[in-house]
Amino acid sequence: MGAGHAHRLYRHAHSPVHTLPPHTKLAAAFAFVIVVVSTPREAVWAFAAYAVLLAGVARAAHVPAAFLLKRLLIEVPFVAFAVLMPFVAEGERVEVLGMSLSVSGLWGAWNVLAKGTLGVATSVLLASTTELRALLLGLQRLKLPPLLVQIASFMIRYGDVIADEMRRMRIARESRGFEASGVRHWGVLAKSAGALFIRSYERGERVYLAMVSRGYAGSMPVIDEVTASRAQWSYAFALPVAALVVCLLGWTL
Repeated sequence: MGAGHAHRLYRHAHSPVHTLPPHTKLAAAFAFVIVVVSTPREAVWAFAAYAVLLAGVARAAHVPAAFLLKRLLIEVPFVAFAVLMPFVAEGERVEVLGMSLSVSGLWGAWNVLAKGTLGVATSVLLASTTELRALLLGLQRLKLPPLLVQIASFMIRYGDVIADEMRRMRIARESRGFEASGVRHWGVLAKSAGALFIRSYERGERVYLAMVSRGYAGSMPVIDEVTASRAQWSYAFALPVAALVVCLLGWTL
């Protein structure tokens, strides 16, 4: 899989969550999200319980609240969409602060906001406690199609390379006095994007030829074989099992 490297979401710490095998965390996170999505939107208290469960995981993983909240900003576009739903949805209306809002739109907005926030928080916690290379090994262990794992691996490997190429092109433009300040500069930016695409494509060809010359035949070798004990599986699935109990209560109460 190649040498691993820390990513921006990862937070190095020595915690029970960090030491869990990656495939157990991936399976537990997926199961937790499925349970959250299956919860009826009217069970407001259940989503509060899920938030408490995630807060407990964050505490056990030594992930500060500020670190988690900062990375939850990625869902801002979805929040904007949820805010618009009560205004555009049809059906029964209700007056809130002098505004006529749709009841179904309010429930829909709550549904998107609550479940989306919990899903993003779960993903952030997973990324905060698992290195990228370990995530790829976990996906291999869970028998994800090898081609998808390879694509993800290459994206991780060369994402930083392309970003560095973009940075060098930006410095070259600025060193020549270029500063994008209006529509008339879009042509230059479009040419830069085209040049970046060509350079990335050519680099990809060179990398592929180098891999073929070293024996690549369509599959990457598995360097590390990750395993998990029954106790580790039980520890990892404590979160989704507790969430399942909450979900069942949400449907019955």
